[in-house]
Amino acid sequence: MESVDLSVVIVTFKSEDKIFSCIKSIPRNVSIIVVENSNNINFKNMIENNHSNAKCILLGENRGYSVANNIGLKEVSTKFALVLNPDTTLNKDTIKNFLILAAKINDFWLIGPSNNQDKEYSFVDKNFLEVDNLKGFGIFFNLMKFNNDYFDEEFFLFFEEIDLCKRIRNKRGKIFLCKDIIINHEGAGSVSQKNKHELEINRNWHWMWSTFYYHKKYKGFLIAIMIILPKLLSSILKIVYYQMFFNHQKRDIYLARISGIMNSILGKKSWYRPSLD
Repeated sequence: MESVDLSVVIVTFKSEDKIFSCIKSIPRNVSIIVVENSNNINFKNMIENNHSNAKCILLGENRGYSVANNIGLKEVSTKFALVLNPDTTLNKDTIKNFLILAAKINDFWLIGPSNNQDKEYSFVDKNFLEVDNLKGFGIFFNLMKFNNDYFDEEFFLFFEEIDLCKRIRNKRGKIFLCKDIIINHEGAGSVSQKNKHELEINRNWHWMWSTFYYHKKYKGFLIAIMIILPKLLSSILKIVYYQMFFNHQKRDIYLARISGIMNSILGKKSWYRPSLD
């Protein structure tokens, strides 16, 4: 089978439940780089021993989505790269349709799948259109447009792809959505749900941290404060409410939100990491 000028990068963290379905859906003539946010040698061996087209990089610790993707993308030697979440699978023609569109519009920076977003976007006389943002579960990179400058590594989780698209559009780079490209995405399923409450705390902490950081980056500190203030006040009220009614799990989620907001306001790094078995 002839190889293609494309590599797939998949960032994982406790993704054993999903990653093998994802890899199985990728054609065997496509190189795969899995970047695992741990030192799980058994996971690495399972991937590399069962898939000759895949290699797994162990980071030794949980360094987050942005850092891990940047490491994976810098390992790519092909012209194009497809960044996938582990809870995705490709359709039979997904790769082929990406490459067809890449040949048609060679000045693009990013291409994303439509996933039947016809209600949100109007594909009138073409099967593709230029957009400002893409969803992060599947992004096709024209690596010739990047100088190893991909995701902002200050983001640990959330807003990474929004920030990436914003920076590209600020450079007048072109981002496209293609109607013929479908990537099946489970959503919020990349990590095993064994530690569901801890994962919910982690998501809320980083959602708030990243929300403030993103708005501060592009709109300044005061505007970011105005945007985040209602969320801060709402979280305080919900902490009081759930404390009164002894719902400590819900209370802890809003405590995490406040911690994420305050750490971001104070200019601290996105340091929170989930404690998982």
